[in-house]
Amino acid sequence: MNYAIETSDLSKQYGDVHAVNHVSLQVKQGEIFGFLGLNGAGKTTTIRMLLGMIRPSEGNVKVLGQALGPGGRGPWAQVGHLVESPSAYPELTVRENLDIARRLYGLKNPKAVDDVMEKLSIASYSKRKAGTLSMGNLQRLGLARTMIHNPSLLILDEPANGLDPAGVVEIRELLADLAKNGVTVFMSSHILTEVDRLATRIGIIHKGRIIEDLDASKLEQFRARRLEIRVRDFAKAHTILTKEHYSATIHEGSIFITDAHALEAPDEIACLLVNAGTPPTHLAVEQQNLEEHFMQLTGSKK
Repeated sequence: MNYAIETSDLSKQYGDVHAVNHVSLQVKQGEIFGFLGLNGAGKTTTIRMLLGMIRPSEGNVKVLGQALGPGGRGPWAQVGHLVESPSAYPELTVRENLDIARRLYGLKNPKAVDDVMEKLSIASYSKRKAGTLSMGNLQRLGLARTMIHNPSLLILDEPANGLDPAGVVEIRELLADLAKNGVTVFMSSHILTEVDRLATRIGIIHKGRIIEDLDASKLEQFRARRLEIRVRDFAKAHTILTKEHYSATIHEGSIFITDAHALEAPDEIACLLVNAGTPPTHLAVEQQNLEEHFMQLTGSKK
């Protein structure tokens, strides 16, 4: 298995504080990995260690198969990154900022600047000084600098920061297209709905530790619709539903059914239970919520 990012017991300690505590990650090539956590959970510290910006207290990091450490050149020609606020020369224009990035990456064709401006929808701002841009367009400029050399791995900390809703959708579609073409995306974001729509895998960090890793099958469960039923006699209702060949499960005070027919005709389920003498007190088609799960998991919702 080829991994774009691989860490083993990655840790960072500041005095008595364990900012990152034995984090082990394996991010497959071509995957969109969503990295979630509350403020102060260790997301940005982890990202900075992945990029070689700070040294870990212990543990190992491999990026695109190369171990990071003193003296190594690293795989940075194939990596694009955006960490926290985008940097730009405020007195230079958008085009001039991107042309500097082009030359730093050793790209000879000036057309690379036009291509990435078009991709990030900032061509109309090419002559504007970076210092006059709105927060959203400055974020687009930062993403353009990140992508100008067509990297095979993108490491992005809050890529949708400052963007309006249309811009958020645009970046989502751009990252999805890049992933279809084999680019690996490692991204953190506080917009959980966007991560849920985009990511093929999600890791949740809390107090410096990975507390959950949701793969594609687990994410599919969150995205699936289900019929939630509450009744006074759960055992009786469950028996009735299973006798009618519905795949009913009881969880945290509710009965859940995922059968397609039940989802399309919930009134039939209601009638079945009423006729059996155990009418539902609640019946609704719902979709499981990653945000709700995240809040419960991290203790941010009591």
